[in-house]
Parts: sequence; structure tokens; C-alpha cells
Amino acid sequence: MSGGPVLVGIPGCGLDDPGRDWLQHPAVGGVVLFRRNFRDQAQLIHLVEAIRAVGTPRPLVCIDQEGGRVQRLEGDGFTRLPPLGVLGRLHDSDPVKSLDMAYRHGRVMATEMLACGIDLSFAPVLDLDRGSRVIGDRAFSADPEVIVELGESYLAGMRDAGMRTTGKHFPGHGSVVADSHVDDVTDGRSLDEIRAADLLPFRRLLPRLDALMIAHVTYPQVDERPAGYSQRWLRDILRGELGYGGVVFSDDLGMHAAKQVGGVRERAAACLRAGCDLVLVCHPEDVEALMAADPLDAIDASGPISRLYGRPTVDRQELVEVVREGIREWPYWRSSLEQLGNSWS
Repeated sequence: MSGGPVLVGIPGCGLDDPGRDWLQHPAVGGVVLFRRNFRDQAQLIHLVEAIRAVGTPRPLVCIDQEGGRVQRLEGDGFTRLPPLGVLGRLHDSDPVKSLDMAYRHGRVMATEMLACGIDLSFAPVLDLDRGSRVIGDRAFSADPEVIVELGESYLAGMRDAGMRTTGKHFPGHGSVVADSHVDDVTDGRSLDEIRAADLLPFRRLLPRLDALMIAHVTYPQVDERPAGYSQRWLRDILRGELGYGGVVFSDDLGMHAAKQVGGVRERAAACLRAGCDLVLVCHPEDVEALMAADPLDAIDASGPISRLYGRPTVDRQELVEVVREGIREWPYWRSSLEQLGNSWS
């Protein structure tokens, strides 16, 4: 592994061929784990250790562990996390308690991932819950101010656990109905309208975000290209106007809305040219296609990758015991999160 800019999905619960070969490819810098990679906690820890042993620099190991509909790891000691939208509903009746629960959510999620050697969960969702089929209760709220409040507490929990933070899906996926996994998605509003709503949580929370993930959404009044392929969004607005200095991820390049730009190799190259630091290729068939294509231009992404490594605030064995047995306040924190989810289901 050479610290390249591509994070790949691997097929199963072990690191056999072709996964091992993929991780040795010069374009690859890490792995995104899915439910297909998980059988139990011991197996997961063994898999992550095998990934890390492939080579140097150390590969970045990532996952989506938002809670609710998007929780890759369930059972065998992992807390059943409620969707973030539950925290927004709680905020309507008890703002103080909702902020405490948001902190617990971020802290418990991050601690459990770090216990297994996972560096980063792509969290939290900072989109607005304004009608999107794919976002919905993955978002804290329809109100940008509530998202900022809850987001601050959630991010503090992640950071106190030792995990870097990733806001998604910049500049906002929540105000259009279509799902970018299966449709082309267009948001026809003006830049001023987007700034006043969807962009607000990102802008306010940027100082606390180590990374951003970009939406596969086209905003034709701003740029005719989807945001992940847009220098206007990534260089002019995000880096220039907003002054963001963190790491920028594409979303998965196998999603339908990403396919406007040729094959997977062309998509990856277009995202990197536009200003993404790291790109996601999550489906094994897309990884195979990328491996078979002409090589990407050599890019050393070891700098952005190293900024996102997990730095647990307690040692590894203690983290494992937190997940398996519960220590300190964990039994109460975990049960309170599960009860909150049950009360709103």
C-alpha cells in the first residue's frame, strides 16, 4: 500500500484474494467496511488487524455507523443506536436532554468503533430533513439551527473518544426527494437559497469538522456538474469562500448519480481534479474495474489519511472491555440510547 487516494470496499469477512491484492495497489489508501464484512466482534478485530498488516503507510479503516437505518455493526456487544432524527424530536420537548443524548450517541459510537481498530465513522449527517427519501431521519432535524446545536454535542462526543469527525453530505442532500444511490439528483435552488438553509450547518460547524463528504447532487444554478466533480463547489466555495482546510471525501463512486462521468476510473480522476482528497469505491465489482483500468495519476494521499487516524483516549484493551462488558457509565449510556430509540420507533 502506498497511501493512494482511493478507499475500497472488500468482499467478505476475511482478507483473502482479491482483497489483499487490492490493498497493495498504489492507488489504494484504505478500506470502507460494510455489513458483509462483519460476523462477530472477534472476527472483525482480526480482519482490521489483517488490513493494517498489509503494508505502510497504515491504511485508513472507515465505516458508516450512524445509527438507525445506517448501522453496519449490530449485535455482539454493539449498541443499537437510534437514528439522529430521534434526537431532533427530543429537542422539541427537552432541548437540554437532547444535547446530552447527542453527546452520548457520538461518544458511544466512536468508542465502540475505535475498540475494533476502526479509525473513522462517516458521521454525523448534517443534511436537513426536508423530504429526501435517502436522508429522512438520518438527519437531526429540518431546522438548521437545531442541527447546529445537536451537531456540536455529537461532534464533542466523537472527539472526546478520540475519533476524527466527518460531516455529510456537503452542501446538502436533504431538500430534494430523489435518492442519489438510484437516481440522478438535481436541486434547482439558487446559491443564496442553499446558503440560507442547507449550507448553514456545514458553515457553522466547519471548525469542528476534520473531514467532509460531498453529495452526488447537481445544483445547476451553481454548476452543471454534481458537487463532487465541481471545482466551483470544492475549490471556489468550500476552500475559498468558506476557508475550509480539512479532508474532502467523495461519496461512493458506484452510486447512480455519480455515473455521469464515464467509468469508475474516470469518476475517481474527475473527483480528484475537482478537489477531493480521497474517493470511495465501495462495491467490489467497481474496485475490480478500477484495478483493471489505466492507472490513476500518482497521488500521495498519506497526509490527509494520517490526519484521520483514530486516537483512542483509553488503551485498546480497555476499549474492548467497554464494548464487551460495559464499564464506567457505559451500561447506563448504552441502555439510555437504546431506550430512546425504542420510545420513538
